[in-house]
Amino acid sequence: MPPKKSKASPEKVPSSVTAANVSKESAPAEPPYETKDSSVPSKRKANAKNKDDAPSLKAPRRSARGAPKSWPDPVKLLQYLLSPASLDACRPKNEIEDLKTRGSHLRTYSASAFTPFEELICAVILSRPISHALGLRTIRTLFNEPYEFTTPKKIRSAGFEGVIKAVNEAKTQHKQKTAEELVMLADALVEHLGDGEDDVSLERVRKECGFEWEKEREMLKSHIKGLGKTGLDIFARRIQAQWPNLYPFADQRTLSGLQKLGLPESAKGLQKFLDDHWNEFNVQDLEGDEDEKKRRAFVRVLERAVGVNLEGNADTVRAEAALSSE
Repeated sequence: MPPKKSKASPEKVPSSVTAANVSKESAPAEPPYETKDSSVPSKRKANAKNKDDAPSLKAPRRSARGAPKSWPDPVKLLQYLLSPASLDACRPKNEIEDLKTRGSHLRTYSASAFTPFEELICAVILSRPISHALGLRTIRTLFNEPYEFTTPKKIRSAGFEGVIKAVNEAKTQHKQKTAEELVMLADALVEHLGDGEDDVSLERVRKECGFEWEKEREMLKSHIKGLGKTGLDIFARRIQAQWPNLYPFADQRTLSGLQKLGLPESAKGLQKFLDDHWNEFNVQDLEGDEDEKKRRAFVRVLERAVGVNLEGNADTVRAEAALSSE
């Protein structure tokens, strides 16, 4: 009598791993994720108000098998995430290899400071149903030599033919549509959202909207093809370092990444925890006055939590942070 075959239960994919940023290049394309806009009040959020006031520091549930021997103190974990030592755990392997072959001067989504215009380009690219690795490779291709599409003028000068060449070199998906949307984005900046071909600040948007995010959001959405809810959440998460009126903001995917690391599970909770322990963090490499440094540190933690989650490295990061604290 043949032995019974054991049924392996399928691995569940976290709901926070979306089509915009799936962790494997081979993953099939699917519609971008939908999340609740954390900037819009709701009954559910009103009920959770008390929870937001104080950070939750409970470690995520985990099985005994393969669990780290020790879990780091949240302060030590944040110290590790804010340090250069955590970067490789947040990056796709092809970005790590690219940095080795092309040099540390390479501009990357994981570690470089971008202008508001560049952040818009990133949001459009990352909101497409492609993998995390493909999205970040496309950004590296566009922003580095020989293309350096960092202003509306450079994109308009290159035209569709120049942009499609760069997109083809990135070996991404949806090449035609991506190239078309980038050209239209540059045109929209010049005609509706900026002050000329060299303006990358988006200050026109902020002033015309009275520095109110909901109005800014609608203005961007109405003029930029391909920038929907997913892209606007990605843009908001990053641009709050430069636009104080958004701070603190975290979308649902990011909150899931924080939860898996055992960090505060709300934007306000993380903000408060960073404020309470600010003097324990080394943030000398961050630009700006103390308020801006705090916003940039907040964004860095969010971005690295997302990267760690998408690359499946949460256990590794917790283990490394625990070792660094011994």
